[in-house]
Amino acid sequence: MRVATFLACFAGAAVGCLDGRDATIPASATPYWFPQPVDHFGSNNATWQQQYFVNATFYKPGGPIYVHTPGEQSLTTRFVDGTHPTDLAQTTNALVVAIEHRFFGKSNPISDLSGSSLQYLTIENALEDFASFVRSAKSHPSDVFRTAVSKNAKVVFFGGSYSGNVAAWMRAKYPRLIQGAWASSAMLYGRLDYYQFDQSFGQHLQALGCAEKFSQAIEAVDDVLVSGSAADVVALQAKLGVPQLTPQDTAGLLSGLNTLYSMAPVTTAKDFVYDNVCSFFNNSSLAPIDAYARAIKAVIFSDGMTEQSLRQMGDTSYGLDNYAIDQPGRSWYYMGCTWFGNWQTAPPSSSGLSRYRSQLVNLSYFEPNCQRKFGSNVAIPVDVSAYNAKWFNTLRGVSNIYYTSGSLDIWRDATVATSTGNLLPSSPSSPVFTIDGATHSQDLGEKQVNELASVTKARTIGDALVVKWIK
Repeated sequence: MRVATFLACFAGAAVGCLDGRDATIPASATPYWFPQPVDHFGSNNATWQQQYFVNATFYKPGGPIYVHTPGEQSLTTRFVDGTHPTDLAQTTNALVVAIEHRFFGKSNPISDLSGSSLQYLTIENALEDFASFVRSAKSHPSDVFRTAVSKNAKVVFFGGSYSGNVAAWMRAKYPRLIQGAWASSAMLYGRLDYYQFDQSFGQHLQALGCAEKFSQAIEAVDDVLVSGSAADVVALQAKLGVPQLTPQDTAGLLSGLNTLYSMAPVTTAKDFVYDNVCSFFNNSSLAPIDAYARAIKAVIFSDGMTEQSLRQMGDTSYGLDNYAIDQPGRSWYYMGCTWFGNWQTAPPSSSGLSRYRSQLVNLSYFEPNCQRKFGSNVAIPVDVSAYNAKWFNTLRGVSNIYYTSGSLDIWRDATVATSTGNLLPSSPSSPVFTIDGATHSQDLGEKQVNELASVTKARTIGDALVVKWIK
């Protein structure tokens, strides 16, 4: 299976991905459009159309409304017919609606992704988009859903990854509209240097027996990229099957390829990280750098990557002035530059931590692109302290939010349930649950064949909470 396919798949964004899907759930393929102002809180009152899908197959009078957003992805029908909220809708008589986030996919307040346009990509505007939709849906349900829905229907917001942020914030900011939120792997806590990203990946490698050799391979790569001659760098790039880029861009490309499998769902029968990473390192006949070369080439081959796509992934100068819409990576980069940081860097040498990416992947790799892409008005570095003070602290004491995170989730230390303890207290009304052995947002993805018992438990807890919220 192509890497891009299964990563989108378990997040609910791709078609025909996993064997566990209930084939009786029909696709809901009609796109609808909801008018929104460019700026809810400023002077730009021009309107644009926000895309959404509806699945009313299981709705019965008196049933709730389940709202989902793909967050930093483009919207597909999978968000209303192939994720856990749809499974839950069958037993709770719910209507499921998935709404595209502003500046992603086909939902663009302005027809380009320049820095001047993306100034309207704010948390406040994004949340008010969803709130405006819910208000209209509750006051004129037949117009919004094309079916009769009770104006008193309870609303639960679901989200995984960044969309989990949205779910939690919607409950915190609009408690009268949103009765509860299921926030899976929500990366709510901002960090400038998010080197913990790789430490979670290393924990996964360690459990599979290849962390030490993988780290040794990264050290061998750095011996060349940091200290080697130009000829040595070219030879290393050829060995790994990657294009000739600057040493720092090569390091960045490799760091992205390293962890492509890290968010794939783990089951009792299959672990993509073992199959596609550790299986090479656990071959005792291979030196670490040779095992690494095989693993990198396997990722490139399995995903059908070309030299152009690899250059696009690694070259920091690629597409700086490409302002075309429907570039999720560009919109997401802007959010990192202006909201929460979370740059996935190597740990500082003083930390004593093992490295699973090159030391060249540091803030100097990420931050300059903020102004190169979006203009000098973007402040460097992003003020993550201000972000946390406003957007993380707004969650304190809020009821009816279910926080989940996998113990092997690479985003775990940006969630409420970090590896060193919960950043918010777990309570009966807003429990925090760590899903043992799971990766990113597994509980809200499609049901897997050979599902982990811990994932089943997380869903059982969440389902019971939702039932309580919608009473």
